[in-house]
Amino acid sequence: MSQGAIGQVLDALPSAVLLIGRDERIAQGNLAANRLFGTQFLGRPYVTALRQPGFGAAVSAALRGARPDPVRLRLHPTGQAETITLVHFSPLPPAPEGPLATNSVLASFEDITALESAEAMRRDFVANVSHELRTPLTALMGFIETLRSSARDDAAARDRFLSIMEREAARMNRLVGDLLSLSRVEGEERMRPTGKVDLALVLKGITQTLEPVAEAAQVKLISEGEAGALPVQGDPDQLTQVFSNLVENAIKYGGQGGEVRLRVSLIPHEPVLRGKAYRVDVIDRGEGIDEQHLPRLTERFYRVDTHRSREKGGTGLGLAIVKHIVARHRGRFRVDSKKGEGSCFTVILPAA
Repeated sequence: MSQGAIGQVLDALPSAVLLIGRDERIAQGNLAANRLFGTQFLGRPYVTALRQPGFGAAVSAALRGARPDPVRLRLHPTGQAETITLVHFSPLPPAPEGPLATNSVLASFEDITALESAEAMRRDFVANVSHELRTPLTALMGFIETLRSSARDDAAARDRFLSIMEREAARMNRLVGDLLSLSRVEGEERMRPTGKVDLALVLKGITQTLEPVAEAAQVKLISEGEAGALPVQGDPDQLTQVFSNLVENAIKYGGQGGEVRLRVSLIPHEPVLRGKAYRVDVIDRGEGIDEQHLPRLTERFYRVDTHRSREKGGTGLGLAIVKHIVARHRGRFRVDSKKGEGSCFTVILPAA
């Protein structure tokens, strides 16, 4: 096979491929390799592009006819983020003629950055869930042991312990419920809801439901903006979950300012959504959120104030659920906040 024909075959491969000759120079590379290493590697020793010792040892072994194990590398493509790559080595026997007339090795590069990231997220998720469940379970086990021994005949202590146990059990129940909800929402995220919902009725129901909660927290719940029907294409239960979560959070964490506003406005043409949309702002006058936390607020189990969140019954999953539901509805979710100036949680949904 001619060198030109070999080049055409390699260029058709989606992954980066380098053909390294017995002289340890790069004899051929494909277009994907050009994007990874640049275009000036042909004919040069492979160490000018890859200096990692593990890669060199594997190339030497393959040139001797062995089939080495894949090598995991961290690469830094020009102008791109770091990638985690698994390199596979295939020794090639000499061909009768042409560029492969001596022993050579084909090194193929598999980008596993996304897989590594997903695996890291899975590990973090399992660790976080275990931690969140272990804390209330430890408390429950301790109180049960105490009730069986020293507090067996102490009515006052028994009532206090049972109250705490009830609270911790409720917290675990909320966590399991949010985990199931998040799993369901993530599974449906690519399936856009087909029903039509009056957003005005959803928001009205939320304000009526949470009015007692606001009064108990001495917070005034104010609704303002667009009146009349606000038709959107969506799932009424999920939209109720979104705005209930945002309003309840505003009351819990931003209610120090004495009021929470639920503001609805019409956007005649939203550029990203390419059409008419409704914007719902949940605004509080609380202590606000430091800007460094804003990019991570929708991560699972991320909390600005872990102790305070747990005290108020938070699971750390609420905003992650909100983000996925809004994405399923082809909408946009944004958080604006400044320390000491309150927060504004914005949901923009395309009008039906």
